[in-house]
Amino acid sequence: MDNYLTERSNSCCELCSKPEELIVYNVPESPNVGFDAQIVICSTCEKQINNPENLDPNHWRCLNDSMWSQVPGVQVTAWRMLHKLKDEGWPQDLLDMLYLDEETLTWAKATNDHQDDKDAIKHLDTNGARLTAGDNVVLIKDLDVKGTSFVAKRGTAVRNISLVYDNAEHIEGKVNGQQIVILTKYVKKS
Repeated sequence: MDNYLTERSNSCCELCSKPEELIVYNVPESPNVGFDAQIVICSTCEKQINNPENLDPNHWRCLNDSMWSQVPGVQVTAWRMLHKLKDEGWPQDLLDMLYLDEETLTWAKATNDHQDDKDAIKHLDTNGARLTAGDNVVLIKDLDVKGTSFVAKRGTAVRNISLVYDNAEHIEGKVNGQQIVILTKYVKKS
């Protein structure tokens, strides 16, 4: 670990103040590079940041103190974690108090973690399985492809799909070497 980061963090996690198992964490979507994009965190914080399904809300009560840090990377990480936990109640109170300047707030929002899952567009296959960019799907019906003379046959594998960001019923993928739009109700995830 760099001497500057060690000194800035006082050899403790910049989020929870734990002095052991420290690593340098690169805060995602940073507009800067180097020390401005890095914070010192412990392995416990790192595991929970990278695996949100394993969040321990009580561990993150430490943000009550660390959110006041003058380090933008710490502020951004605190803001993002408070948004992930806001259904707990107490994080919303902290978010109401937290002030970020415009540039730091833009950085904090860059990952879109703050958007409610209920507001996010979800692409679901015919069985209700959630589709994500890069998934492979199989057509469950013969589809006439508009603007071409071929039919995409049932059972055709479409690899590495992309999602149409503003329409939950549309995905894109290549069939017979041609990029086409496919309705999600005619595919199943493979």
